[in-house]
Amino acid sequence: MKQSMILLHGLFGGLSNWAGVVKYFENRYDMYIPELPLYEKHEGDTVRYLVDFLATMIDAAKLTKVILVGNSLGGHIAIRYSYQYPHKVDRLVLTGSSGLYENTQVGSYFKRGNYGYIRERVAATFYDPAVATDDLVAEVLEVTTNAYKCLSIIKCAKSTQRDRVLTLLPEINKPVLLIWGEEDSITPPAVARQFRENLPDAALVMLPECGHAPMMEKPAAFNAALQEFIK
Repeated sequence: MKQSMILLHGLFGGLSNWAGVVKYFENRYDMYIPELPLYEKHEGDTVRYLVDFLATMIDAAKLTKVILVGNSLGGHIAIRYSYQYPHKVDRLVLTGSSGLYENTQVGSYFKRGNYGYIRERVAATFYDPAVATDDLVAEVLEVTTNAYKCLSIIKCAKSTQRDRVLTLLPEINKPVLLIWGEEDSITPPAVARQFRENLPDAALVMLPECGHAPMMEKPAAFNAALQEFIK
């Protein structure tokens, strides 16, 4: 029976962000790429709501000993889930994770309809602006031109900024791999080092010429580091 791997996207991310990881691992692992319900109406804190969503999904699929891989907001959710349900998690992989510090400019994204500005902000996510394809920019533009989705994203961003996980990290007694871009301007390398220093069993891989989404910008290096960690 294949071990399960769950890939969790970020605030402006989507399922396509993980295409390279899925292609590399799908024949050896049972892959799950849930779409986080960022735009569903809910009461209370968004981070807790998303953790509950993940818990319900894992329980419904009867998964155990999962490998959780999270980028940005997805990493934040993976940390919270691992803390609350340690018996369900085998290993944890964080890349550009929120939860400690984010240089967020979410509020400035919402110059609604300003295509040039949105393209500039999406490109700033990466070291190589060419990674910000027309399709990727269009996905973000669709969010920023929808008033309800804008408010949902702002609510989620504020929730992640309030929810700091530093005090939880020493309690996460699972092997953790941190894969970080050396040019990450949203969660800078100092954030990765703080994660490593406070997690009991953590390894850090820094990728040169790479920004906030290493699985997209450096897929070969990302997959090699992940493979070495879970083999």
